[in-house]
Formats: sequence, structure tokens, C-alpha cells
Amino acid sequence: MINQTKKLMVKKVDEYSTLSKAQLISSNGPRLLGRIMVGVLILFIIILLLPWRQTISGRGTVTALRPEDRPQTIQNQIGGRIEYWAVREGEQVKKGDTILVLSETSQSYFNPELPERLDEQLSAKRGSELAADQKISATDAQINALSNGVRVQLNAATNSVLQARNTLRIDSAELVAVKNYYQTSRSRLERYEAGYKNGLFSLTDIETRRLKLAEDKAKEVAQENKLNSARQSLANAIIELDNIRAKYGQSLASAQADRSAALSGKASVKEEISRLRNEMSNIDIRRGLYVVRAPQDGYIVKTLKAGIGENIKEGESVATLQPLSPIVAAEIYVDAMDVPLILDSSNVRLQFEGWPSVQFSGWPSVAVGTFGGKVSVIDRVSTAGKYRILVRQLVQVPRGDEPWPIQLRQGSGVYGRVILQSVPVWYEIWRQLNGFPPSLDKAPTAENINNR
Repeated sequence: MINQTKKLMVKKVDEYSTLSKAQLISSNGPRLLGRIMVGVLILFIIILLLPWRQTISGRGTVTALRPEDRPQTIQNQIGGRIEYWAVREGEQVKKGDTILVLSETSQSYFNPELPERLDEQLSAKRGSELAADQKISATDAQINALSNGVRVQLNAATNSVLQARNTLRIDSAELVAVKNYYQTSRSRLERYEAGYKNGLFSLTDIETRRLKLAEDKAKEVAQENKLNSARQSLANAIIELDNIRAKYGQSLASAQADRSAALSGKASVKEEISRLRNEMSNIDIRRGLYVVRAPQDGYIVKTLKAGIGENIKEGESVATLQPLSPIVAAEIYVDAMDVPLILDSSNVRLQFEGWPSVQFSGWPSVAVGTFGGKVSVIDRVSTAGKYRILVRQLVQVPRGDEPWPIQLRQGSGVYGRVILQSVPVWYEIWRQLNGFPPSLDKAPTAENINNR
């Protein structure tokens, strides 16, 4: 019985093993697996040949394209004491609206009647200027009168000199004539004495000639004295002329010194008048600066000073103002290796924080929730090893794209990709594995580089 059971079990096992072997031999599993592997390989090759859009990625924040659109601090131009605030944080203001009001803390400007006192000083200085003008006019009249008077005296003294010179010439001529007469009388006396010895003339004739010679000698001496007197008169006339000139020069110098002193006094008064006018203008302007006003339309983001009665110095920041309608831009930072590949006309796809999006690095055309932009500015110097680029919104938004959200606020995060040329997927994998930078169709021109 046991043997029959064993034979029956062996027979059944042989039957089942034969059936299993037949099923295994007739299976298509290996062929199917091979086909799947070939299909995957073909698909992988097709994927490697697909176009891949190269991009340069960077992160940054939303900012304003123009400097006047970026958040700014409002500063007071003078020091003072805070009297009251006219705005609250988050409130919208217009250009010229009051931000806060200050009161004076400088002792030099405490007097409320300071402009009136300065006006009185100005009136007094103007009187001094008028007195200086009058003194200058009087001095000019004195100089004119002195010039006219001395002109007459100089003419008279010059005439006296000329007259003395003429008298001197006449006396000199008369002296010559008298000397000639004396020589002639002497010669005649000598001839008469010789004739007297020969008996030609009498003693009376000789005595008459001797008397005539003595008279001619006396005339010669008198004429010499007269000539000396004429010389002395000429010298005195010249001295008088020089004295008149010296006195005129001294008087003129004194008058001109008085005029110069008057001019100096007038200049000093004018300087004082200018200083007082400047001080009065400064006071008027300073009193207008007690009110700190908004420089442009915008929102009060934050007040930097608090309380009433707090003293602040000049030039301190009192509040932060966000302009009302800024032209926003994306400020992103890229690696220095990628900067030469970016042009001022490169397109950019942006992802803003707070807006859900799906971005495919190699296929930006199928991205969802991203926004287009164009490179506007590329910095010439690096910041912490990276270069900043400013991306502006497209002037004309292409069909199928959306404009930037109006809810964008400066300071929010942004992720951007600068779009470059298309390359095969295999080339991009090879580039990434070797650490090569993206490639360009052509090198940037000098014009594009200078426009950065």
C-alpha cells in the first residue's frame, strides 16, 4: 500500500514537472523585457536630442528702477523740539503735506521779535551808509575846490617866475652895457692922460674924464647889485612855486585819505547791511523749516522718532517714505562667471514670492506662474562676489503672458532666470558635468558692453 502511494506521488510529480517545463519553454517574457529596454533606450536618446534652453539663475528682491522711486528717509534740516506729529504709519501723504512740527531750541532764535530788531539795525546801517555817501560827496567837492584854488595860485606863481626870469635877462643885458661903457671911459681916460703929457689936453679935461670913469664904475656896481637882486627874486619865485605845489600835494593827499576812509566806512556798512539781510533771510527760511513736509507723494512706512517734546538734531531721519507709484524692477544677483553672457537685451523669466508658479529650467515656454522681463542694468562692480542686474518689465507684454502683479512690494523675494540659447539635452548634461559656463550664439559687442 505504501509502495503504491509512493508510485502514485512520483507519477503526479512527473506529470506536473513536465507541464511546468512546457509552460516555461513557451513563455514570451525575455522578448518583452528586451523590447522594453530597447524602447527605453530609444526614448532616452530622443530626450538627449531634445532642445534645452540654457538659463542663468539668480535670486534677489523687488526694488525700484529709478532712484526716486525707492524708499527714502525724511530728514529735518534744523534741530528742534517735536511739538506734534501730523501723520501715522501706513498713511498716504501728498507732496508738501505736514509730517511733523518742530519748535525752536537754539537760544539765538528765541526772541519772537528778532526780525523787527534786525530791521531796526538794518535801518541804522542804511543811515550810516547815507552819511558815508555824504562825506564822500563833501570830500569830492573839497578836492575840486582845492584843485581850482591851487590852479590859480600855480598860475600866479608861474607868472612870477617868468617875470623874474625876464627881469634877470634885462638886468644881465644892462650890466653888459654898463661894463662896456666903463671900458670905453677907461680907454678914453688913458688917451686923455697920454695927450695931457703931450700938452694936447688940459688938467680940467683929465679931471672930467676921471669923474666920468668913476660914475661908470658906480653904475657897473649898481647894475651888478640889481642883477643879484633879480637872481634872488627868481629863486624866491621858484621856491614859492614849489611851496604851492607841496602844499597842494599835502592838502590833496589829506583829502584823498579822508575820501578813502569814507569809502572804507561805506564798504564796512555795506558788509554789515549784507550780513543783516542774509541773517533776516535765514531767519525767514528757518521759521519755514519748523514744519517737516513730505518731499513727494507716497506712504509713511515707519516713523524713526517717537514722542512729543523730544529734541532732535539737524539732519536726523524722522520717517521712512515709500513713493506712491514706483516703477518696480527685479534686483537679482548672478555669478561673476555668467556676467559676460548677459546682454542688455536678454529676456528673463521671474518667480515672485507669494505667487505660485512651476518653472522648468530648460523649457521656460511651459512654465506656469512666471513673468517676463528684460535686463535693464548690469553693475560694473561686484557685490560680495556677485554681480547685480536690474530687470524691468516688458513695455509690451506678449500674447499669452501676463503683466507683473500690481501688488508687488519692494523688498519681496524674487527668483529669476536669464534666457540664453537652445542646446541639446546631451550638451547641457555634458556642460553641467564639466562645470562649463553656458554658451552664446555670438560674443557680446562693444556697444552692448558700454551700454551696461
